[in-house]
Amino acid sequence: MKPKFNRLLIHLGIIIFLIITLAPLLIALSTSFKSPGDTTSPLKLFSAMTFESYQTAFEKMNFVNSFANSLITTLGSVIVVVLVASMAAYPLGRINSKLSKFLYILFISGLVIPGQMVVIPIAQVFTTLGIPSNRFTPMIMFITCSIPFSTFLYTGFMRTVPAEIEESAYLDGANLFTRFFKIVFPLLAPATVSVVITQGIWIWNDYFYPLIFVNKQSEMSLPITMLNFLGDKENPAQWSVLFAACILCAIPLIILFSLLQKYFVSGISAGAVKG
Repeated sequence: MKPKFNRLLIHLGIIIFLIITLAPLLIALSTSFKSPGDTTSPLKLFSAMTFESYQTAFEKMNFVNSFANSLITTLGSVIVVVLVASMAAYPLGRINSKLSKFLYILFISGLVIPGQMVVIPIAQVFTTLGIPSNRFTPMIMFITCSIPFSTFLYTGFMRTVPAEIEESAYLDGANLFTRFFKIVFPLLAPATVSVVITQGIWIWNDYFYPLIFVNKQSEMSLPITMLNFLGDKENPAQWSVLFAACILCAIPLIILFSLLQKYFVSGISAGAVKG
């Protein structure tokens, strides 16, 4: 009787947790389908549904241009992070020496200091060096802040890959880069997917660095354009339009995670256990 009661409590707790988690999402989704001037209670879910708020958000955000800016920034940053972190993790995971351990600790020590703490002196350095403020400037910060965690994840997964799989290629005369990119790197697919998802979501959703380092309105990313819907005392926020903009920004991430989720857990668990 007691095990059944405990199981019932666990299921009840899970249901309550799901309700608490999903309720705000349902309210946001329902509100996004209301017209901009609709003042009915947000608890009246999916009443008088219309795509008017989505159309307004799409036009005011200049969605196509902002989407392109976010895509360029995210893809460019993630590609560089994947290449740099995976190549750095290759010797760190293969070589067992004091220097290798020191370099590994040096890499992951970057997790201790948030980039936001040093953004002012970094901005001053950028100005001194004459680095222009455009859509590519935040990529420097994104790449720098993503490499420590990505290297940690790749190194942990690299230690699970047997070195023997490279022996035949080595005997056939394959050089270091050939062995890495043709043999080792494809085996790191779960770790790569984990890096793409974790860092890609953060870069896509981040508004702090684009807000600091991008000046032109035409080069703003999606999170920055969403700030236009917050409103002020004279022009209150239109919540239906704001929620519609949030959902438009989230759709690409939902699609990406749906396609790659089967690799995500294995990459995270391997990197955490072996790291």
